[in-house]
Amino acid sequence: MNASELAQEIIDGRRITREDDLTFFLTCDLEELCAGADRIREAFVGNKADLCSIINGRSGRCPEDCKYCAQSAYYHTSCEIYDFLPEDQILAACKVNEQEGVDRFSIVTAGKALTGEEFEKAIHTYETMKRECDIDLCASMGFLNEEQLHRLHQAGVSSYHHNIETSRRNFPNICTTHTYEMKIATLKKVKAEGMYACSGGIIGMGETWEDRLDMAVSLAEIGVDSIPINALMPIAGTPLEKMPLLTEDDILRTIAFFRYINPQADIRLAAGRALLSHDGERAFRAGANATITGNMLTTAACATIRSDRKMLQDLGRDVVVRL
Repeated sequence: MNASELAQEIIDGRRITREDDLTFFLTCDLEELCAGADRIREAFVGNKADLCSIINGRSGRCPEDCKYCAQSAYYHTSCEIYDFLPEDQILAACKVNEQEGVDRFSIVTAGKALTGEEFEKAIHTYETMKRECDIDLCASMGFLNEEQLHRLHQAGVSSYHHNIETSRRNFPNICTTHTYEMKIATLKKVKAEGMYACSGGIIGMGETWEDRLDMAVSLAEIGVDSIPINALMPIAGTPLEKMPLLTEDDILRTIAFFRYINPQADIRLAAGRALLSHDGERAFRAGANATITGNMLTTAACATIRSDRKMLQDLGRDVVVRL
């Protein structure tokens, strides 16, 4: 079997599981693999490009020891440190992203979980955004419980982001202050609440190809709706600061087999797009249909959103602009 034949089987209903010989994805021709992934993308999610943007709602002093993260209190980095942002600042950013044609807007907060007064501020901010904006709302606030997820949902949040980061086997090499099982449990709560579940990870942290395949299958087993794929951009002061950068071909192979294994999900480009040529154009021909764009209330961020829209439109993708 070649990649094209497998792509057709997936379009016809086959699903990849742990029992399959996943090494095929590591040895097959890359161009054929990417072409097949693009066919699967077109069959299951069509030409709609999903754009999301984030705002860092609370930064720094995180008590977790994730080895890639500039916001961990364990490491000495140049990370900004601040408490939960004022509502008017977040609302202004949301409105700009809406005007620029972004599909969903997310508040992301550092820390194990957003709780107490800051969580109440977040709820009120989401209620305001839901009332004043016409954009899907997302949250990424750590290990929330069922009641918190339900309150977010009621406040207008339709999506929740919670990366598993890597494979079950490799996770203890990346973080020791919480577990992979805690990640999976949180995602199951998100799915049970009926929210759009967004979860992916970071490649280039010293994992094996088998770890990447395992992550793809684990996400398929949970049934996540969106998979952000980050390529590590090593940050000075973190334990992974000397990791070598991934090649574009390695990133493309990863994106492509994530599409084969998760045919109906939004495969979303995230950190590390600088490692891809032409703003990731090849990745969008290799199974990706979504991206994180912009990310701050600046002219530069707006320019990034506009350039992403133009690149995707040139590829024939549907990028809706709100008027």
